[in-house]
Amino acid sequence: MKKSDDVISKKAGLPPGALVHVGKRKTEHVKITVIDYDRDHFEQRELASVEECKPYSESASVSWINVDGLHDIPTIEAIGNQFSLHPLLLEDVLNTRHRPKTEEFEEYMFVVLKMLGVSEDRATVVSEQVSFVLGPKFLISFQEEEGDIFDDFRKRLSSGQAQARGLGSDYLLYRLIDTVVDNYFVVVEHISDDVLQLEEVVLDNPDQHVLQGIQLAKKKLIQARKSIGPLREAISILEKDGGKLIAKKTTRHLRDVYEHVIQVNENIENQRDMVSTLMDLYMSGMSNKMNQVMKVLTIISTIFIPMTFIAGIYGMNFENMPELHWQNGYFYSLAAMLVILIGMLFYFKHKDWL
Repeated sequence: MKKSDDVISKKAGLPPGALVHVGKRKTEHVKITVIDYDRDHFEQRELASVEECKPYSESASVSWINVDGLHDIPTIEAIGNQFSLHPLLLEDVLNTRHRPKTEEFEEYMFVVLKMLGVSEDRATVVSEQVSFVLGPKFLISFQEEEGDIFDDFRKRLSSGQAQARGLGSDYLLYRLIDTVVDNYFVVVEHISDDVLQLEEVVLDNPDQHVLQGIQLAKKKLIQARKSIGPLREAISILEKDGGKLIAKKTTRHLRDVYEHVIQVNENIENQRDMVSTLMDLYMSGMSNKMNQVMKVLTIISTIFIPMTFIAGIYGMNFENMPELHWQNGYFYSLAAMLVILIGMLFYFKHKDWL
């Protein structure tokens, strides 16, 4: 049994809402940071304890509370108590193998999605789960480890250039989701570059390394499709059922994100078709190479058949064989073989078999 299966099996038999961390521990300590802002005010700092989150749950300005690290269950549970989060929601936060989804609660909305990237060796698509809890004036984000793709947005917030400074927490959620979705295009483009390189090699010289590359690209596309595919439904629910937490202006922006998700999914499907085509080209190329080898071997065998026939006749050693007593019989037989060889080569060339 795989290690991941062992982790998931810890939840077996436990009641609903039981908090168990499912996934790898990716950071040593849990880090809680907060960004509190409105049009004229901006504050960013790291919190020393969960209790410091309480004022931001009641703040009149917008508060973005980010939690890096999910392995410390007491800390996650304490944050849930500070913001009155449902145990089932916290259970989903701790399960890092959850599919993207949107779920509506009475006072807040819960969104789960995957933040994708490419590993340093460019061999795999790296996935990290990000969970958002949207409240009237706050947004809580839960990440598996420190470091994300939101740094540029944070800089724009601190400089006062971001439009979000004058809008609510729903717009903040939209901007973060939009950043994640925009990064999907970067990941898919990386896979597309690999597929194009494979296409050139397949047409030039298909070999075992090309097959490995095709399988690797296929694996990346499966990983991306698994993470991005369900997000379309999640965004649709957020757009249509946001209720009092999602303003109409933000709904229009979410509709644009929904279209981007559809576009990314279509790009992934196109790349999957390309990979399938590459596999067919690879198999066809290998078959052609085998046919060329068989063609050469067949021609060589065909040329030597009449020579073997001549050698076989004069190797039978019968007494009554006049040619055996010819003074130049050996040279005549070699000449006959040479004439047959040249004649067959001309014939094969005339038939375009060579």
